[in-house]
Amino acid sequence: MMGKRMYGLALASAIGMGLVLFMGALVTKTGSGDGCGTDWPLCNGKFVPAYTIESMIEYSHRFVTGVVGLFVLGAAVGAYMLLRHSKEALLFAYGTLFFTVLQAILGALAVVFPQSDAVMALHFGFSLIAFSSALLLSIGLKTGAYVPRSAKTNGRNGGAIHSAVPKPAIAPSMRKWIWGATVYSYIVVYVGAFVRHTESSGGCLGWPLCNGEVVPGLHGATGIAFAHRVAAALLLVVIAVIAHKATRPSNSSVQLRLASLWALLLTVLQVFSGATVVWTLATDWYLLTALIHVVLVSGMFGVLCYMSVLAWRSARASA
Repeated sequence: MMGKRMYGLALASAIGMGLVLFMGALVTKTGSGDGCGTDWPLCNGKFVPAYTIESMIEYSHRFVTGVVGLFVLGAAVGAYMLLRHSKEALLFAYGTLFFTVLQAILGALAVVFPQSDAVMALHFGFSLIAFSSALLLSIGLKTGAYVPRSAKTNGRNGGAIHSAVPKPAIAPSMRKWIWGATVYSYIVVYVGAFVRHTESSGGCLGWPLCNGEVVPGLHGATGIAFAHRVAAALLLVVIAVIAHKATRPSNSSVQLRLASLWALLLTVLQVFSGATVVWTLATDWYLLTALIHVVLVSGMFGVLCYMSVLAWRSARASA
């Protein structure tokens, strides 16, 4: 029963952080960051702001972040009570809490003291790490990788509880590919967030060409948007290589094969969703396509983080 509650808190944290990511992108894309003026936690000096689209979007984002923060705190407390024997589970539970608080502080500072676009791009990056940590905790509980210790067990036995989930067999070279791809994907995501905060999406009109050129003039918004395109294309190649390598006998883990296929699918979709963002820049569909792009990117990074955890478990088992 307590295990189900722990899983429920972890799942609520993951879903909630996904919603926070989505709403944060909505705030940026609709230009609602100033919807509450320079007041925090109040909105234009009021607990319940006057009804304007911008203020309601910004205030809703704050409210949802606060509610999700309670779920995250509950999951962290639950992990301390039931999962102290698993350092991996504690890492993700506390990591979710830390980065949730960090992104909330950064968001508050951005309201009171306007920050640079480079710093604001980190706000999305920290939220993404919090989402991925919550996702990994919930997946670990669901798959049985983390087995909660019951209240009765806590009282009588301080010994470790071992998971029955087998450690995946992943070749050392494959582990490096996975870890490298995960770190690189975070860089690509950061550049994408920087494009959004600098409003550089229109720097490259057309797709796959940029302003009708294979390599455009690399200055201003064009250079930023083009850099993101090239980085995303390279990421697609890297993940395709990983998906191919995952089919080899030396990397025979079923978990890895399935995760790599999901990573490849989500990467392909996010590349084409990025193209639709460009195609719909001057239409009413722009907001929808931009938000879909954020959802796909978040899912892709979450899967890559899961693959990194599988690689980590394999390295520990072989050691």
